[in-house]
Amino acid sequence: MMTIKRLDISDARLLIKGAADKARDIGVPMCIAVVDESGNLVAFERMDGGKTTSVIIAQDKAFTAAAARKATHDYNAANVPGNLAFGIHTEVGGRLSTVGGGLPVIVDGEVVGGIGLSSGTPRQDMDCAQAGIDYFLSNR
Repeated sequence: MMTIKRLDISDARLLIKGAADKARDIGVPMCIAVVDESGNLVAFERMDGGKTTSVIIAQDKAFTAAAARKATHDYNAANVPGNLAFGIHTEVGGRLSTVGGGLPVIVDGEVVGGIGLSSGTPRQDMDCAQAGIDYFLSNR
């Protein structure tokens, strides 16, 4: 029998708050998705002005980070012609994201979920995702 740690809705709200605060600070309205350890959506927020195309992208980034247990930008570095991982973004029905902005949420060494952001540059998305995690870890 397994015991699984996963994010709940109050955890997801903390992650979203931290990410949204950072997005407001940099002036980029974001789409923010939080998933559990299996990649299933727990909470989502589209800030006023968040791009419509970013709704799905944020969810796919969060899914990738949690289910694959790695940051989406790590896949980006491997997903280049000639590498054995080239084309990974076409797997799982095209849900695996290789664009920066998806991070696993880790508590006590275990992946308990993922956060994905989209609407800014990949660097802005990554910074806001990290801000969400930092806020969550300091307020849980």
